[in-house]
Amino acid sequence: MHLDQLPLSKQVELVFRTMKEELSYLPSGTVFIQIRNNVVGKFGIRHNPLELEGDTIRPNGSGLTETQIQSFRNMAVEALKYKKWTHGEICYDFAVREGKLGASISFESNYNFSSLPEKFG
Repeated sequence: MHLDQLPLSKQVELVFRTMKEELSYLPSGTVFIQIRNNVVGKFGIRHNPLELEGDTIRPNGSGLTETQIQSFRNMAVEALKYKKWTHGEICYDFAVREGKLGASISFESNYNFSSLPEKFG
């Protein structure tokens, strides 16, 4: 089965399953998913997993737990109900503070001038 045959919600679940290990050692970051024609293309995580304290580099806290990853994935899928476009990017900012996961979502729609009808040109 090709990705374009899967509903976008299933594609987003697959994205989170693919990044599960990385999320398990990151205390914060931004998951991004680029979408074209309602098909996931590029995806990944932007993060700063290390902090410099004096002359010492150390990890920036512990990552998400299994339960937090599952909750984060469910929230990401649920947020798709608010997406009204076919081309763009979704960013899920997340952080674990005092053992609790916090997250926010931003949508970015993309348009291409070359796909506009000729009558506008």
